[in-house]
Amino acid sequence: MRVEPLALYGGPDQVMTVTSGLASLLGLLLIFWNKVVAMFFRIVRIFRPAKSAGVEVSKNAPKETP
Repeated sequence: MRVEPLALYGGPDQVMTVTSGLASLLGLLLIFWNKVVAMFFRIVRIFRPAKSAGVEVSKNAPKETP
């Protein structure tokens, strides 16, 4: 019998430990989700500057009269 395939066996004692750790990390992420998203948008804003929403008025445009 070959022993190598048995080295890849993951029994309940290994699998439950890993899934419990992953669930803990996911829970921690969800607790601080609002701060994680805010940090993400802050980083995106650094690399992509906001476009100005101002309206440009040319010097030759007619002035409105009240």
